[in-house]
Amino acid sequence: MQSFFISLSHCSAVVALVFAIMHAAGAQDYPSKLIRIVTPAPAGGSGDNYARLIAREFQTTWERSVIVENKSGATGVIATQYVRQAPADGYTLLFTANSQHVVGPLLHNPPPFDAVSDFTPISMVVRFPQFLVVNPTLPVKSVSALVSYAKANPGRLSYASVGAGSNSHLVGEMFNAAAGIDAMHVPYKGAAPAQLAVVSGEAQYRFDNIGTSYPLVQSGKLRGLAITAALRTPAAPDIPTMAEAGVPGIEVYTWLGMLAPTLLPPQVLKKISAELSRITSSAQFVKRAASDGYDVVGSTPEQFTNEMRREIVVTGRIISTRKITAQ
Repeated sequence: MQSFFISLSHCSAVVALVFAIMHAAGAQDYPSKLIRIVTPAPAGGSGDNYARLIAREFQTTWERSVIVENKSGATGVIATQYVRQAPADGYTLLFTANSQHVVGPLLHNPPPFDAVSDFTPISMVVRFPQFLVVNPTLPVKSVSALVSYAKANPGRLSYASVGAGSNSHLVGEMFNAAAGIDAMHVPYKGAAPAQLAVVSGEAQYRFDNIGTSYPLVQSGKLRGLAITAALRTPAAPDIPTMAEAGVPGIEVYTWLGMLAPTLLPPQVLKKISAELSRITSSAQFVKRAASDGYDVVGSTPEQFTNEMRREIVVTGRIISTRKITAQ
């Protein structure tokens, strides 16, 4: 009986060793088949556009088919859970934004997933600040004037967002708290209707994407007041930061980044990370991002992990303090 257990134990160890060798060999050969980049972004959105840009570069470098799959809905949970449950082999990747990946789960109790421990963070690719824009008929031309108007006209202002718990919603709440004003939050189903609401005057202001809203500022359909960045952006050099405009402490970015299922083999992680670093440091990519009003980050897996952990703490505090829930 004793020899049987010894033999069984020996067999188990051999099987484990064989699987480990096969796993390592597979990682060394990566990539050897089609790669899927899954995104919760709808087709045509910034997340989708950058996912496809990266997919084309992957395909050119590795000479393997790379496709982008859009799995929108449920504030990103559908796409995220799909990748979380996929094999950790590097052939199913997630390209997402912090509004879905960090903010989304914090709006639920219990959270549907852990943004860090349930995944292998690879790189924060780009980020962009929020842009405070107002309807041009509003008699304000600065942040301080907007705050004064809001205090003099309590209950008259509303701000649009792309949905409850979105970055545009959270920044709106941060701004209201920091400025000491009370404005009604009006969630819309997407960026386009939220932007249209401010252009038409249905809502008076919103925190928007520079790439899509600055052209409307230049054409006079919106008025730009400030950005939630540490420094001014070359995409809109005449727009001050929130700190310059008199409301410090609001430094918030929306980011787009790539993750994989947890326990991705180190060799595969290293290869994907190196390729993303090459892509994001290319002159063509930097130029494209700058034209969209985005900052290129191209972080390492460790930097991305640490940034998400910090963001979870800060965002969680805002959600709790302002009592924000999923709707």
